[in-house]
Amino acid sequence: MYVRTIYMTGDPANVDGFAEAVRTKGRELLAAQPGFRGMGLFADRELGKLLVGSWWEDEASRQASDEALRDRRAEMMAPFAQTVTIDNWEAPVARRAQDQGPGAGFRLVRMDVEPGDIDLLVTTFRDTALPRVQKVPGLAGISLLVDRDHGRAAVGALFTDHDALAASRGAIAAIRGETTAKARVTTRSLEEFDVVLATAVPHT
Repeated sequence: MYVRTIYMTGDPANVDGFAEAVRTKGRELLAAQPGFRGMGLFADRELGKLLVGSWWEDEASRQASDEALRDRRAEMMAPFAQTVTIDNWEAPVARRAQDQGPGAGFRLVRMDVEPGDIDLLVTTFRDTALPRVQKVPGLAGISLLVDRDHGRAAVGALFTDHDALAASRGAIAAIRGETTAKARVTTRSLEEFDVVLATAVPHT
């Protein structure tokens, strides 16, 4: 699986209106592209941040969709986004959640890793961290994303509600500390968001 993320900041007063446009019109545009496998839309209403993640069956589908939607995407983002960062990822470990909506919570961890250590990170996350994380109450889904060319990684975790998200912080922090040390990874940022939409398209 492959993922494209779009990280936007803008006026907090405009978050909900723009998020609704992405949830409806944006999702329709993505769903019409070959290889589309789902999307997540996450908001920080207090600071004015939106994160959109789209999932693709293969790298070619992700790239083709980017080329097909670039102009429409820029037009749609213009009323809200004052800053935009677009990243492309491989998802070597993905435990996709059942559909989640308002009321659910999302945590994003960004990491730096030497390109030569990415396979070590994938193995450590899959074999050591994941079995422990999946026992944390309220976890609805979790994925490890990697960018082998630039030495970056991210972990996104969905929780069924904000109480579960908050309650998980201590346990997840301990697992994160042990995993990053073993995999020789540096944590760059830690953020939490409200879930606007998180949906997966089943394979047919």
